[in-house]
Amino acid sequence: MLALRVARIFDGHALVRDAGVAFVEGGRIVGVESTGFDIPSGCEILDHPNGTLLPGLIDTHVHLVGDSGPGALERLAAFSPEDLSRTIERSLRVQLSTGVTTVRDLGDKAWSVVDWRARPLAGLPTVLASGPPITSRGGHCSNMGGEAGGVEELRAAVRERAERSVDVVKVMASGGMMTPGSDADRGQFTAEELTAVVDEAHAARLPVTAHAHALVSIRDAIAAGVDGIEHCTFLTADGVHVPEDVIAAMATQGIVVCPTLGRTPDAVPPPHLLERLHKAGMDLKTRAEQVAQAHRQGVTIISGTDGGINPGKAHGILPLAIADLVTGGMSPADALATATSVAAEACGLGDRKGHIRAGYDADLIIVDQDPLTDISALLRLNTTVLAGKVLPPRT
Repeated sequence: MLALRVARIFDGHALVRDAGVAFVEGGRIVGVESTGFDIPSGCEILDHPNGTLLPGLIDTHVHLVGDSGPGALERLAAFSPEDLSRTIERSLRVQLSTGVTTVRDLGDKAWSVVDWRARPLAGLPTVLASGPPITSRGGHCSNMGGEAGGVEELRAAVRERAERSVDVVKVMASGGMMTPGSDADRGQFTAEELTAVVDEAHAARLPVTAHAHALVSIRDAIAAGVDGIEHCTFLTADGVHVPEDVIAAMATQGIVVCPTLGRTPDAVPPPHLLERLHKAGMDLKTRAEQVAQAHRQGVTIISGTDGGINPGKAHGILPLAIADLVTGGMSPADALATATSVAAEACGLGDRKGHIRAGYDADLIIVDQDPLTDISALLRLNTTVLAGKVLPPRT
């Protein structure tokens, strides 16, 4: 049995009062005790007297086939199946090096992540996968292979994903900012088409998350009954508009929003993205404040990064996305929950991940000092425990 003795424990929601020792055995947490608990003889003890123990982080929006280079997704056409597999593994290793022990991949090419997930390598994060995102013909990320049009084709696309045992259905409700010719403030599917996707997915007991920058697409996704919305930037032709009734609808319906915050330090956004942000009158601080305000109004927020799509959105920036929420006005505890307990619930893993409780998976991290008083402590990762095994220190 392994005993992790630390200064404090964040259980996924808050600090555990007076707790400072967690016991791990057989890949599971078997107990959480007070700081002065008499550790049984024979236990291996890992002491971090100034550390904080947290659940392993969950990045709920990544693209493992993206190598974090310029135009990563646009270059996928040149990748062989072997190239894709190697990139997926490298991406996972980068994620793990920053404390991420579970990822939700929301867009691969040719089912590469779905297929990789069926034969995972030990010692890497848990992977949930959507397969190629369902998109319109020639639409955002159509090069990944998920094009469909009309109600019947969309239903067939969902059935194919169910047959391949995806974990979530991803649909591109609006255009995006990284695909030439795609307009982020316009919809790609009608409300009727989105409803068909949701109905078919829910019949197969699969959740649906919708990529939606455009306000019109956010409204249509809400009306269709999606489970989640990615980005949710409220773009219109004239800028950004956040109607109160839309926020209220998301809160009432329990729709989970992943705002994909976080950016690599000193990264310069591509010129077309800078132009789009300028046109919308949006900067990163304003965006973070917008998300924190939605949280205060009852919208469930989870953290994901869009990791892998370009240098500014590289793999491994989840701690920075969490810190952005705090900058925007969210409490550190609530921000940490977006990447632990709340993220686990949103991903259907709430019964085994995202918390520090007996019976849960022993995916854990220890950071130096206290992230509840200084969220930058997340960047000072000391130890990672994956499936109950202490990983070697980073070099």
